[in-house]
Amino acid sequence: MTVKLASHQAGAFGFNGWSVVLAGLLTASFALLSPHALSAARAEAPQPVRGGVLRFLVEHEPSTLVTIAHTAGPTQRVSPKVTEGLLTYDLDFKPRPALASEWSVSPDGLSYTFKLRQGVKWHDGKDFTAADVAYSIKLLKEHHPRGRGTFASVTAVETPDPATAIIRLSKPAPYLLTALDANESPIVAKHIYEGTDPLTNKNGSAPIGTGPFIFKEWVRGSHIILDRNPDYWDTGKPYLDRVVVRFIADQSARSAAFETGELDLAGGPPVPYADLARVSALPGLGVEKHGYEYAGRMTQLYFNFERPILQDRRVRLAIAHAIDQQKLLDVVYFGYGKVAPSVVSPNLKAFFDPSIEPYGYDLKAANRLLDEAGYPRKADGTRFPLRLYANPFNTQASGDFIKQSLARVGIPVDFQFFDFSTYIQKTYTGRDFDLTLESLQNLFDPTLGVQRTLWSSNFRVGLPFSNASHYSNPDVDRLLEAAAVEADLQKRRQLWFAFQKIVYEDVAALGLIATDGVTIFNRKVKNHTIGVTGVDASFADIYIEK
Repeated sequence: MTVKLASHQAGAFGFNGWSVVLAGLLTASFALLSPHALSAARAEAPQPVRGGVLRFLVEHEPSTLVTIAHTAGPTQRVSPKVTEGLLTYDLDFKPRPALASEWSVSPDGLSYTFKLRQGVKWHDGKDFTAADVAYSIKLLKEHHPRGRGTFASVTAVETPDPATAIIRLSKPAPYLLTALDANESPIVAKHIYEGTDPLTNKNGSAPIGTGPFIFKEWVRGSHIILDRNPDYWDTGKPYLDRVVVRFIADQSARSAAFETGELDLAGGPPVPYADLARVSALPGLGVEKHGYEYAGRMTQLYFNFERPILQDRRVRLAIAHAIDQQKLLDVVYFGYGKVAPSVVSPNLKAFFDPSIEPYGYDLKAANRLLDEAGYPRKADGTRFPLRLYANPFNTQASGDFIKQSLARVGIPVDFQFFDFSTYIQKTYTGRDFDLTLESLQNLFDPTLGVQRTLWSSNFRVGLPFSNASHYSNPDVDRLLEAAAVEADLQKRRQLWFAFQKIVYEDVAALGLIATDGVTIFNRKVKNHTIGVTGVDASFADIYIEK
């Protein structure tokens, strides 16, 4: 099949960290290989075999199984197996057909036309149509933490026939063609979601999708079972009979499960960094570092700007000086990553400002700033207490490190470490934190991954991974909004550089670490990482070698 793109479109879309890779796409047209042709292209690739049960680890139990209004890591692991997107992306970041078989973009970048697969059925037997696409984009624009930015310029989604969806924009969205994966922009059934709140719709607990696997059961605190979809549109797939998704919150228990052969596949890394080398060296296991390019993993520290103490820049800067980022990387993450001086990942080379350097570990400066801010040490050596939460994907050790760091400058930290669902509720709904150590993805484009965290319009109580800080800065808003629609790569780059300088000077948030992703797999499991979403993909191509 052929995907048609306007011949002079490259100028309008050469804008993100993947623009060099995508440049080959943005020409008059290009041919996409079928899945069978792709398999044949792999040198001497063995023929996939059908059958078997994949035991897949998702470290923390998801709060919902559909990403229509969530960007939580556990949900992103599960959702694409059942609920698909318009496109997928290979390891070169080239878009591949999913629910859309063809697409074209107008020369002005204001219209995206998608030809949809015909004959696709929802798992309840109803037809998949363009109306589902239009309704899903509406939900994403209104309810998704990143979708509110991704689809902000969408004025309409036209459906001239059941197999065609045309997205109309008021302004260019130079990241849109790379934002249509299942875990980022899922397509859900209009007949299931219409007239309901997507945050509470029962489909989140028992999803009906178009994907290669059909939801069977969710035993809370234990596992999810997904069974093979015998009527999947990609004939012959999936190869697996079943995927059993297990939840193991305890890190040591995860390592033990790999050692005893109870697990076949997991991303993350799923085991403590201290155990990673030992576990990955076990007979029959392998490791893979690809499959995290779409995510742009980061560990960040956010301040609650509703707290008067933290409204003082001197206090925030003192906290920055109290944290030894290199030691955090070496001790907690065992060197798996890079120090991140900005909220934009240093791995996002098209937009990271290399002139920004870490604030620097300087206890003398930290103590001076706290004194100047009017918080001298009391008789017991402390100044004021703070409450710290940590996303469990950052591990308890990361929170312990921050707690110990701030204690050195007289700030006693009440560090509370929760399971994933409790963390989401307490941070984004309860909002009873002072500091939160987050694990938020930069993604492939900062408009999608970074804007949501510091854009004042994205503050919404109860919305996971939005602007938890309640940070508001008109200059930052202006730059974010301009960068979101700027088609020229160099101009867009300068807008992001200006944004980073303001955020850095304001100490609005701390970037800390750009972490590495690592997948552990049983070597009999094949095709587990065939695109930039890695184990967050559909698993339609996975098979188990006999």
